[in-house]
Amino acid sequence: MSFNVKLGLTIAVALAILGGWYYMGTLGQIGPQRALLFLLPFTVVSLWIFPDVMRKPSDAKTPRHKLPGGNA
Repeated sequence: MSFNVKLGLTIAVALAILGGWYYMGTLGQIGPQRALLFLLPFTVVSLWIFPDVMRKPSDAKTPRHKLPGGNA
């Protein structure tokens, strides 16, 4: 994933979680509000430290009709 995509995703996730935090605060829900404050840095850090899954075309599953004994 390119830097621009990761940055955009980070901003979108941060805005969504902060919006949820504000909404939970207006409802008076302290527990979920604290959970969202934990979730924000955890989500952002995990987005940046875990690598993307890169697949080669040879890693793709074989279609059923090409398997031995499959229907032609």
